[in-house]
Amino acid sequence: MLSFTEENYLKALVQLTIFEEGKDEVGVNKLASCLEVKPATVNDMVRKLKVKSLVSYEKYGKISLTPIGRNSGMMVIRRHRLWETFLYEKLDFSWDEVHELAEELEHIHSQKLINRLDQFLGFPEFDPHGDAIPNVDGEIVIPFRKTLSESGKGDIVKIVAVKDNSTAFLQYVDKIGLVIQDEIIIEEKEEFDSLITIKIKGKQHVVSPRFTDNIFVVCAKCLKANDCSCKY
Repeated sequence: MLSFTEENYLKALVQLTIFEEGKDEVGVNKLASCLEVKPATVNDMVRKLKVKSLVSYEKYGKISLTPIGRNSGMMVIRRHRLWETFLYEKLDFSWDEVHELAEELEHIHSQKLINRLDQFLGFPEFDPHGDAIPNVDGEIVIPFRKTLSESGKGDIVKIVAVKDNSTAFLQYVDKIGLVIQDEIIIEEKEEFDSLITIKIKGKQHVVSPRFTDNIFVVCAKCLKANDCSCKY
């Protein structure tokens, strides 16, 4: 059985190589930054993961997940996102509260429990933050989407996910009254400082790149909210 720390490393590697970078490997410094640890600490852990055939790594090289390591990391993410969904939908926790709780619950290893939880929730495809949930085989379909900052003036889009799951960011999203599936109209886009004026439910808001870079959207004209088939 893997330790909590080993699982956290595998989860971070999946996040960096599959969800964010779209590459098969990642550097030590990048992983260290993600986990907020020193590169030397990463080197020590990666060597342990290599012994367990979970990663491929050579000194001064980049790190890649083996098929076993990828599946193990996906299972941690599956547990995490299912617990977030349960806490949000069934126990009425807010979406800015569920992440930290799920960080603890994701290390419960009972496969039977997680599969029953998945069934109880109706086999959800996305968690409260709009992130796709891996299935029982560790497979995942990441839908086409763009960040709000990539949208242009006059575009009408729909929010489908948030990139930043921090409490401060989610509370700010709540403060301006934005929730998953809301429609956003891009009214102005400043070239000088990239500030964007958006309209949500009839109200205007001027938002910064820090906000728009962390909001995932699709074209509001698409029939399926999480599948932007027109790739606007």
